[in-house]
Amino acid sequence: MTLTATVGFGHAVTGADPDEALSTRLRDLALVDLDALALGNPELIAAFAEDVADALREARARIAALRGSLGGADPLNVLDLSVRQRASDAGAAGAVRIADRLTAQTVAARALADLAGALVGKLFEADRRRSS
Repeated sequence: MTLTATVGFGHAVTGADPDEALSTRLRDLALVDLDALALGNPELIAAFAEDVADALREARARIAALRGSLGGADPLNVLDLSVRQRASDAGAAGAVRIADRLTAQTVAARALADLAGALVGKLFEADRRRSS
């Protein structure tokens, strides 16, 4: 059994940011009230736990990919350049590009980590309830 939800008008969005889709999924799952879910079919708790675990696995993979992309060239290798190279227009453009890339990766990883962290407790609680 898989829990699904349609947000908005249910239209497919093409070219959507995959991090945004994952963030929305994590946020939606965090909104589920386990007490209300438990009043219905007990199988819903198990389905919810599986859905949360799947979403967390997806977040884990995405965070690992973001971490991996940070493992490239040392962004602070600009310190090894001469003053003249850093002062050039090309040096300034490179610094902005590196800073923007690092900031974007950090923001994405932090947002996913915050959302996943908030959801882990629900997974543990759902597992506790379905085991009892």
